[in-house]
Amino acid sequence: MEGMVNREDLKSMLPFLPLLLGSSNLFWPSQVVKSLETLSKGPLYSKVDSGELLFNAISHIRDSLALPSLQPVAPFAHGGYALFFDELISRAEASKWFEEVVPALANLLLRLPSLLESHYQDADYLFNGVGTGLRLLGSQEAGIVFLGQELVAALLTCAFFCLFPVSDRGSKRLPTINFDNLFEDIYESYSKKQENKIKCIMHYFERICSSMPEGFVSFERKVLLLEQLPLCVSYPEADFWSKSVVSLCPFEVHSSGFIEDQSNGALEVDFANKYLGGGALRSGCLQEEIRFMISPELIAGMLFLPCMEDNEAIEIVGAERFSNYTGYASSFCFSGDHVDKRNVDGFRRCKTRIVAIDALCRAGMRQYKCTYLLREANKAFCGFLDQSNCDHHKSPFQDGGSQGSQCMETDKDTNVVVKDFPMDEAPSTSVEIAMNRGEYINQVIGYSDKKGSWCLDLEDKIGIATGNWGCGAFGGDPELKTMIQWLAASQAARPSVSYYTFGIKSLQNLNQVSQWILSHEWTVGDLWNMLVEYSSRRFNKETNLGFFAWLLPTLFAHDAKMSNLTSTP
Repeated sequence: MEGMVNREDLKSMLPFLPLLLGSSNLFWPSQVVKSLETLSKGPLYSKVDSGELLFNAISHIRDSLALPSLQPVAPFAHGGYALFFDELISRAEASKWFEEVVPALANLLLRLPSLLESHYQDADYLFNGVGTGLRLLGSQEAGIVFLGQELVAALLTCAFFCLFPVSDRGSKRLPTINFDNLFEDIYESYSKKQENKIKCIMHYFERICSSMPEGFVSFERKVLLLEQLPLCVSYPEADFWSKSVVSLCPFEVHSSGFIEDQSNGALEVDFANKYLGGGALRSGCLQEEIRFMISPELIAGMLFLPCMEDNEAIEIVGAERFSNYTGYASSFCFSGDHVDKRNVDGFRRCKTRIVAIDALCRAGMRQYKCTYLLREANKAFCGFLDQSNCDHHKSPFQDGGSQGSQCMETDKDTNVVVKDFPMDEAPSTSVEIAMNRGEYINQVIGYSDKKGSWCLDLEDKIGIATGNWGCGAFGGDPELKTMIQWLAASQAARPSVSYYTFGIKSLQNLNQVSQWILSHEWTVGDLWNMLVEYSSRRFNKETNLGFFAWLLPTLFAHDAKMSNLTSTP
C-alpha cells in the first residue's frame, strides 16, 4: 500500500471522496467507524428504525467526517427520507429495510476503504500498460475505468448516505451524485413517478444486500480528437460525410418494444443529457433517467465523469438490470424484480452495452443548419465507433507485411493509422486487439496521455439499438434524427440498426422509407447529401414537408389519399 499516496488516479479522486488518505492507506475517521459499526448491529442496538431516525444517523456521520468541502444537504431532504420510509412503504417493507438492509449497507461502507485499496492494486494489471483505476475522467481525456460491482454498490451507498463532498464538483462540471435532491423532491412536490424512482433504487440495495454481485462494470469516455494524430479518429468535417462511399447498413424498424429489452447484444443508446444521468437524481423521468433507475450501477459514472463536449460520448458496459417498470415520465412505475439473464464477457461484465450521447438541446430551426447536422452526426459517430476496428471495408489488421512486420497503414476513410500484423498472428476480437496492442497504443495514444479511445467488446461487430434520440424535451426532428443515426452507425461499421419508434406518428412510414433507400443502394454520402439539401430548404422555408414526404412525395401522396378515402363517410 506504500504507493497509494503517489497514485495520480487516486489523487484526482480524493477531493470527491469522503475518505482520508494516510501515509499508506485509505480510512474513515474514527467517529464515522463507530457510527457505522453501531448501524451495522441493527435497530435493536442502533435505535434506527424509521426514516426520520435514519436521516439523523446520516447527519451524524456527515458531521463526523469534518470535511471542509462537505456542503449542507438539500434543505428538505430530511422530510423526503421520513416521508418515503415512514409513510410511502408498508410497515413490513420498512421493517425489512431497517433490520436487514441498513445494517448491510453500514457494513458495506465500513469495507469501502479496503475495496478501494484492492481496486487500485488491481487496476494496473488488468491491461498491459493501460490504466483502469477510478479517476476523474475529464473533458477530452479518453480513458476507461473498471469497477467491481461490490465497489459500485459501496459508492452508491455513499450517495444514499449523502457522504460525497460536492463543493468542487461544479467547477469540474460533474453531475449531481448524492441522493439528497432525489428525496427532497418527493417531499417538496410529491409525485408518483418520484416515489417509484426511489423504489427502484431501494430495490437495488435490497438485492445487493441479499446477494452481492461479483462482476465488473466499465465506464469509458470516448473522444473524437480535434487534431490529427496516428491511431485516432479525428472529428470529421462535412466533406468527410459528403464523400463517404460506405454502404448503409441494414435497418430494422420496431413499432413496439423498448431498447433495453433487445436480446441481440446490441449497443443500446442512452438519450443522454450532456451531464451523465440528466435528472436521474432529481425529478427527471425520461428515457435516460428511467434507464438509470432500473440499472442503478450506471449512477456510479456520475461520480467521476464530467459533462460531455460535442466530440465526446460515454460507453458503459456491464451494468446489470434490477427492476421492471411500466409507464413513462409521470406514469412511470416500479413493477417488481428483474433478474438479468444476460451472459457475461471475459472481463465478468454483463453483456449490456450502453452508450450515452447528448443531442442538440432546444433544437428548433437551427437543427437544419449544416453546422448542427454535422454536430449531431459526429456525436452519434463518436458513440457508435469502435476505434479498435476502425477500417470500414476490411479487417483493421491486413496481410501484406512480412513476418514480424510493423508497417503503418492509414485508413483512407477515417485517417486512422493502424499497425500491420501478419495474417496468421492477427487478433480475432477487439479484446485481443487491445491486449496485443495495449503497450504499443499506450506509447502512442495511451489513456495516460489522454489521447484516443478504443472499445473493449468481446464481439467484433455488434449492432445499434436506438430510437427517438433528442426528439422529446430537446425538440429534435424525428425523421432527421433517424437518418443521422443510421448514417453514423453505418460509417462506424456497425452491422445493423434496430430502431424503436415508440409508436410516434411521424415515423409510421419509416420502414418503407428505409427499405426504399436500401433498395437503391445508397451510401452514407448519398444520404448525407440528401439531408443537407433538405435541411437547407427547410431552414430557408422553401419547404414545410417532413424529410420522408420531401424525399418520396409519391409514396406519401398515396398514403394521404388512402387515409382520406378510409375517413370518408
